[in-house]
Parts: sequence; C-alpha cells; structure tokens
Amino acid sequence: MPLYLGVMSGTSLDGLDIALIEQERDTRLIGTLYLPMPDELRCALLGLCASGPDELARAAIAEQQWVQLAAQGINELLMLHGVAADSVRAIGSHGQTVRHEPTRGFSIQIGNPALLVELTGISVVSDFRRRDVAAGGQGAPLVPAFHDALFAHANSTRAILNIGGFSNLSLLQPERPVHGFDCGPGNVLLDAWIKRHQGLAYDQDGQWAASGSVQTPLLQALLSDSYFQAQGPKSTGRELFNLAWLDQHMQRQPALAAADVQATLLELTAISITDALKGAQQNTEMLLVCGGGAHNHTLMRRLAQLMPNSLVSSTDEHGVPADWVEAMAFAWLAHCCLEGIPANRPSVTGAQGLRVLGAIYPA
Repeated sequence: MPLYLGVMSGTSLDGLDIALIEQERDTRLIGTLYLPMPDELRCALLGLCASGPDELARAAIAEQQWVQLAAQGINELLMLHGVAADSVRAIGSHGQTVRHEPTRGFSIQIGNPALLVELTGISVVSDFRRRDVAAGGQGAPLVPAFHDALFAHANSTRAILNIGGFSNLSLLQPERPVHGFDCGPGNVLLDAWIKRHQGLAYDQDGQWAASGSVQTPLLQALLSDSYFQAQGPKSTGRELFNLAWLDQHMQRQPALAAADVQATLLELTAISITDALKGAQQNTEMLLVCGGGAHNHTLMRRLAQLMPNSLVSSTDEHGVPADWVEAMAFAWLAHCCLEGIPANRPSVTGAQGLRVLGAIYPA
C-alpha cells in the first residue's frame, strides 16, 4: 500500500509532528515522531506573525531552518521504521502559518517545499490553503474532510474537536455534508499567559488554571468579541487572539490574580467551544477531542460538565492517537492531491466549490 508522510507545525509553535501512514481506502498509522521547536526558531516564527523590519529576509531564513528540522525528523522516522525514502509516495507538508487573513484574501504558510524535496529525496505536496482561499473560502479548517473519513458514523451525530493553539470543530451528522469552523482560542492564550508569568511553555494538566477562580466580568468581556457571535464559515489566528487583545480587555478590569486570569482563559476556551457546538449542531451524542488540549485534564473535565448529554472523550479511545490526527491529515491531503481528489469542503470553508488542494514538488 502507498506510504505518505505528514508534517504539521501548528499555531502553538511547540514543535513539529511527523506521521507516517499507509493509505489506500483506509488510513493506517505506521509511525510518529515529535521534534521540539528550538527556542530561537520559535521566536523567529512568532516574530513573523506581525509586521516588522526586514521580514521577507527573516521569513526566508526561518523557513530554511524549519525545513532543516523537518527533514531531520523525516529521515530519523524513516530510519526508525526501516523505510526507504523511495518507498514513500509523498510528504504532505503544512508548513508554518505566519499570517492568516482570509478576509483580505490570503493565508501564508512558509516551509520551502523545494528544499524539503532536496533534503529528503521525496516528493512534497504543500501550500494546501491558498486554492481554497482563491475560491472564496477561509482556507481553514482543512481537517474536517479527514475527520469525516475517519470518524463519521451512519447512526451517530458526532463532533470532532481539535484543540491546538486554536480550537476547531468538525460536525458529523448522518447523511449530511460535514460542517466545521474555528471556535476561537484553544491553548494560545493559556500558553502565552503562563509563559509571561511563570516562564513555562504550557499549563501541565491545567493545574494552574484549576488553582484559580473564573472572573465572570472578564470572561463576559472576552466573550463579547464579535468573532464569537459570527456564524461559520469562519477561521481565526494570532492576528486576532493574542496577549495584546487580552491586555486591552484587562485594562478595563480591576487588578486580578494571575491564576484567576488563567482560570478565566480556560473557561473562555471551554465556553466558546461548547456554545458554538450547541448553536451549530443539536443533540451531539459524542464529542471526540484531539490535539494538545486533549491532555489538559482540567479543560476536558470542564467540557464534559458543559456537555452533560454528550460522551466527551479523546480520539485515543477510538483508535486514533489524539496527538497525531493533524499530521495524519496532511499526509492524507497529499494523497488526495496526487489522486486528484477534492479535499476542501465548501460547507466548512465557504469556498465556491470543491477544489483539489496543494502544489506538487516532484522528487
């Protein structure tokens, strides 16, 4: 069966996820590798999320470093599993998103696919988002079609929730096209806040958030943002939800303990997800969670409390490791591109129609 690699580097900027899959009619995960993002590269990529001096040159240098890291991981993963490079049909490389502004007609991922071909000897499919944007879509989220292929059930209304830096939902109802959208912040504000106050990359198990108390006035102010009232198709990113956005709201609040702010940010993530889900899909029987947020036990408990009539669980419990769903998705998207299979969903992104996604760089 054909082998594909998927490389995913999300908005959390914590590292690269690499998945090796076998793909024909079904998808089978063969192996995985995670590479932490070096601090210098993470800072460089984060700096590209807003305008700054000499950003074109900085972007070109950062994407070379990103590709070198990806190639290192790919070669290591293939060696671990005794797989020759020439037996892999293609790499699906998402690249690193540095700007996502579909309302202005663009979504930019850097990742120099030509260099990745040279360093691995494997064909690369990349640039998955721009065709959908060109067709009037949001260019995101792209994973709902893959979620549909993996998790749809003929007799069950389900939702798949990915919690990375941002959270997105895929809505799966029998005999209906998949729907989906970005809900809002996932881990992005939680990670940024604990980094500012404790120097940590993330809140392990949501323990710091659990030590604080939700501040209702701040929560209501955050939820008043027009993004949460908008209906899908919609997508978002660091351009909107960032520490400057949070600081602006906090200026109108009394001084708050840092742990209370963290508790409020976790509640913002949970409420924005569950309110969006209840508004878009009634009677969800099962909410399956993937991405880094699936490991935040405090957040998972809160989601279960807010969705008492749904079974809330990790995708691990359904045979697909939560940490690897997105990397698998981009391997699958590479397969779709090479086979000429449209992989966007207009019901998700708002594009004018189905499109084959990705640009091919042959080995």
